[in-house]
Amino acid sequence: MSQGILIVEDEAILAKNIKRYLERHGYEVRIARTGEDGIAQFEDFKPDMVLLDFNLPGADGLEVLERIRALDSRVKVILITAHGNVRIAVDAMKAGAYDYLGKPVNLGELKLLIDKAVGQDRLEGALSYYRDRQAGGSGLDKILGGSPAIQRLKERIGQLLDAERRLAEGAPAPVLITGETGTGKELVARALHFDGARKPRPFVEINCASIPPHLVESELFGHERGAFTDARERKLGLVESAHGGTLFLDEVGDLEPAVQVKLLKLLEDKIVRRLGSVRDHKVDIRIVAATNRPLEDLIRQGKFRSDLYFRLRVVAVEVPPLRERGQDAVSIAEHFLDLHGRRYGKPRLRFSAEARAAILRQAWPGNVRELRNVVEQAVLVAPGEVIGAVHLACQPACPVAEACELKDATGDMVALLGNGGIKLAEVERGLLVQALRSAAGNVTRAAKSLGISRDTLRYRMEKYDLRPLA
Repeated sequence: MSQGILIVEDEAILAKNIKRYLERHGYEVRIARTGEDGIAQFEDFKPDMVLLDFNLPGADGLEVLERIRALDSRVKVILITAHGNVRIAVDAMKAGAYDYLGKPVNLGELKLLIDKAVGQDRLEGALSYYRDRQAGGSGLDKILGGSPAIQRLKERIGQLLDAERRLAEGAPAPVLITGETGTGKELVARALHFDGARKPRPFVEINCASIPPHLVESELFGHERGAFTDARERKLGLVESAHGGTLFLDEVGDLEPAVQVKLLKLLEDKIVRRLGSVRDHKVDIRIVAATNRPLEDLIRQGKFRSDLYFRLRVVAVEVPPLRERGQDAVSIAEHFLDLHGRRYGKPRLRFSAEARAAILRQAWPGNVRELRNVVEQAVLVAPGEVIGAVHLACQPACPVAEACELKDATGDMVALLGNGGIKLAEVERGLLVQALRSAAGNVTRAAKSLGISRDTLRYRMEKYDLRPLA
C-alpha cells in the first residue's frame, strides 16, 4: 500500500509540482489550499504525512500544525516556508513538527526527508506492535492456576502493585524472585511491570547466565568508543535502555563478582558509568531479579556478595513448584494442549482419564516448562484426538521406600528415610548420582534413563556440584 501525503500549500504551481513528483515515486497525494481545508481533508484523507506551508490564508502553519497534532499525535508533519528563520524553526519543532524545510524547495532533498520520516514511522509502528504484543502476553492473568499456593502468590503481587501506585516519588523497591527452574519467575517479573505504573516504559530483560562473563559488564552498563579493542563506537547499556521502566535480571546468581560490585552501586546510587567513561549518568529504573540458585549458599561459598543480596531482596517473592499446586498441573496441561493443538492443526485434542492421573502423579522437576514440553510432544505423537498416558513422555515418579538409600558422589551412604523425614534435594541428588553410576559416567545415557534432556542434567549436576563418574 502507498503512503498518503497531504500537501497544505497555497502556491498552486509548487503544490502541483510536489504532487506530481511524489506520485511518480509511489505516494498517494492530495492538495489543500488553506489551513481550514487542510484540517478538513486531514480528517477525511487520514494521511501518513503532511507537508505544511507556514504562510497560509486564514490560520497560519503553526496553528494548523497544533490542530493536526491534536487530531493525531503520531502523524509526521514537515513545515515548509519561504520566510524561514530560527524562531519559526524552534516554534515548529516545539509544536511537534517532524522537520523543517525552506523555500525554494529542492525536490530531491524533500524526497530524502520524506523517506526518512516514513522509515521512522514504520519503525515506531513496529516497536509499538511488539510492545503491545509483549504487554498482551504478560500480566497477572497470565499466571495460570487456582491452587492456594498460586492464590497467595497473586495476592503478594497485587500488594506490591498497590504499593507502587501509592508511591509518591522514586523507583519501587527491588524485588527478588526465587523458585525452581521452570516455575514461571519471568511471568511474575512481567506482571510486576505490565500491570504496574511503569507499563508504558521499557521492560528490559537480561539473562545473566547466557552472556559470556567478559561481556556482561558492557551489556549492562554500555561502553564508550575505544573502551576496549572492539569498541568502535559508543553503546548504551541495558541499564540506560531501561530508563523509566524495569530492568529484569534473570539468573542473577551467575553474575561475576566484579559486576556484582557495580550492580550494588547502581542499586544504592541509581547512577551508571559506561566502560571507558569518566561521567556518571542518573537512571530511573525498577530492578527485578530472579534466580533458582540458593544465594545463601553462594554467599557462604564467597561467590555472591551478602550486601548485594540484601539490597536485591528488599521484597522477596517465591514462586511455588508445580508439585505443590495440586490440580493446577491438569489445568495448565489443558491450556498447553489447546495452545499446541491449534498450532499443529489438531484443535479437538483432549486428555484421557489415565493421562490426567499420570499428570497428577508426576513430580515435574522441570515444573511448568517441562509440562509444556511434554504436552507439545504428546500433541505431535498422538495419532487420534485422545491423549493417553502412553503419549506423555514423563519422567518416572521417584520410588520412595522405607529403607531407600542412595550413594553420594564420594561413595558414602546417605539414609533418606527412617530418621525423621526426607529432603527432596537429597532425593534428586541421589537419583542423579545413581543414574550417572549406572551409565558409567556417560551424561547422555544418564539423561536418557532419567527422561530429561542432556542440558537439563548438566544444569542439575552443576546445581549439586556433581561430576561425571567413572
